[in-house]
Amino acid sequence: MHPGQYPQARPQMPPQPRYAQPQPFQQPRYRTRVRWVASPPPGAWPARRAKGAERYAGPPSYAAIPRWGFPNLTWRSPTAVPGTASDVASPLQRVRMIARNTAPMLWILAVLGLVAGGSEIWRYVLLVQSRASALNTGVVATSDSLLLTSSLLTSVFSLVPVVLALWWLFVARVAAADAVGENPPRSSRQVLAGFLVPVVNLVMAGSIIAELEHAVLSRPSARRPSPSRLVLGWWAAWIVNWVLLVVVLWWRTQDGVQAQADGTVLTALLDLSAVALAVVTALLIRRFTGLLAPMDARKLRSFRVVKVDGAPDPALRAVRSHGGVR
Repeated sequence: MHPGQYPQARPQMPPQPRYAQPQPFQQPRYRTRVRWVASPPPGAWPARRAKGAERYAGPPSYAAIPRWGFPNLTWRSPTAVPGTASDVASPLQRVRMIARNTAPMLWILAVLGLVAGGSEIWRYVLLVQSRASALNTGVVATSDSLLLTSSLLTSVFSLVPVVLALWWLFVARVAAADAVGENPPRSSRQVLAGFLVPVVNLVMAGSIIAELEHAVLSRPSARRPSPSRLVLGWWAAWIVNWVLLVVVLWWRTQDGVQAQADGTVLTALLDLSAVALAVVTALLIRRFTGLLAPMDARKLRSFRVVKVDGAPDPALRAVRSHGGVR
């Protein structure tokens, strides 16, 4: 550097940008969810005007007699419209309908069984009297006719209440299961086998009725059924009736006068047990039906307008309007 010269500034280089080292892609541990909601700002829509109370202008008036109206029928419940879902009866309605037809049949069967049992007892009395003296021909003929007629009617007529009672049982199981929101504990085949298969029905029939009572009373399904006295009485009558039936069928195969006399007594006991079973079954059906469908058809009354007191006389129409029905 010579004297009298100033040092010259070294030209500066522009700063070089520094690039960051690329980092490996890392997926976030938690993914945030964002929901966009668009809402108009306040004042974007005009405020609705409040409607004032409408003024009453009187009852509606028509230029002619309206052609529409309610049907000319009494009040009924429920209203069944053909071709719709209301036309199909619910299980509760069917239970009430079947029970209404089954109970009288069971009482008639009880009366027939009582007559048949009485005729058997009369036959046994005549057998005892025949050991010491001769019998009147008319009395014996009357006893034979009464015994034959009552036994035949009881045997044939018993099929009707048995079928109706089984039908009621199947429908009541469905209605009770629908009421508690569960399925029946047994299938229809198991129930049918539990009542018709010999020896098995002695145990299964009472269990099925106890399960039905458990469902009718809306008790928890996890709880073990505890049958009431009515169910236990029905179960005992059921077992006694079937045992006497088997004994009578076996005893009828024996020969001898004493065997015939003993067979008459056993048949009378069988008829009386059938009467007890029919009566207890009718009471059982009435109790369960009352719990499932409390409405009693005998307490319903049809509403009908008989007389109106204090109503003003209708105004007579002097001029018939155009299009009105004469």
